[in-house]
Amino acid sequence: MNATTTYSDTQILSAGKRTIAEESEAIRHLSDLLDEGFVRCVRAILAMSGRLIVTGIGKSASIAGKMVATFNSTGTSAMFMHAADAIHGDLGMIRKEDIIICLSKSGNTPEIKVLLPLLRGRGNLLVGITGNPTSYLALQADIVLDTSVKKEACPNNLAPTSSTTAQLVMGDALAVALLECRGFTTADFARVHPGGALGKRLYLRVADLYPANEKPMVKESTPLAEVIIEISARRLGCTAVLTAGGSVSGIITDGDLRRMLHRKMEFERATAADIMSKTPKTIESSSLVSEALEIMNQRSITQLLVVDNDQYLGVIHLHDILKEGII
Repeated sequence: MNATTTYSDTQILSAGKRTIAEESEAIRHLSDLLDEGFVRCVRAILAMSGRLIVTGIGKSASIAGKMVATFNSTGTSAMFMHAADAIHGDLGMIRKEDIIICLSKSGNTPEIKVLLPLLRGRGNLLVGITGNPTSYLALQADIVLDTSVKKEACPNNLAPTSSTTAQLVMGDALAVALLECRGFTTADFARVHPGGALGKRLYLRVADLYPANEKPMVKESTPLAEVIIEISARRLGCTAVLTAGGSVSGIITDGDLRRMLHRKMEFERATAADIMSKTPKTIESSSLVSEALEIMNQRSITQLLVVDNDQYLGVIHLHDILKEGII
């Protein structure tokens, strides 16, 4: 039982790689098992007026819980029901409009055999996801999704590894097929993921961040000394340069000031127009912050001027985005 000291680094890596290879093969084989049952299942879920109730026992119950999370986050209302708890009151969560998905590798576990007649008696559509297409679950189910695997990645062929991976992937396949059939958009995704960095990437807009910043700006004719003061005072590492009419004609950054020192010019007479970078990168206030971050990464810059209808509104800085946890 305690062989860790004699197991070499090479053997450890080999075990990891072998597991990945064997589970990859199980997933590849899974695509060959998809048939009209998968199509029937997707169409039935699209047409239902209730929810998906996903149940299982043991490791399959853990996979069922993950499936429920994925379904709910991609537009399909779902609930988890542990197979052992179902016969102790949780059956009460099932409504006649619901569809039930039951997961079991063998399809013959005692808990499943007790539960299935109760489910069948309620009249709900029953979908079985099993690695045994001749099992009790497969025979009782209205639709069967085959997740058979040749062997577990476990060297003893005992611990659920390849089989639970196959179940997980089948759940993802259902969720994505449903998502695509519904035309589930990024905006839909944002509505159910408002929290965390992921949610912010989907809904946070430039207009939510830039007003908190200073609004550095100078005219094209502003002397260099005043430009430096403006950049230092506003603490954003840049200033917009505006024409006499008020539109943006350029930007001056800390980098522009450093590069200026290598040029032969009369600093006392220099103006903003002499050192600015023309046609600066801008973004509209209604744009997503994630779009601003993408532009910054592509251009290797840390700030963008916010401009709507040729009107300069302010600056959004990389630090603003990082503070929000969007990276």
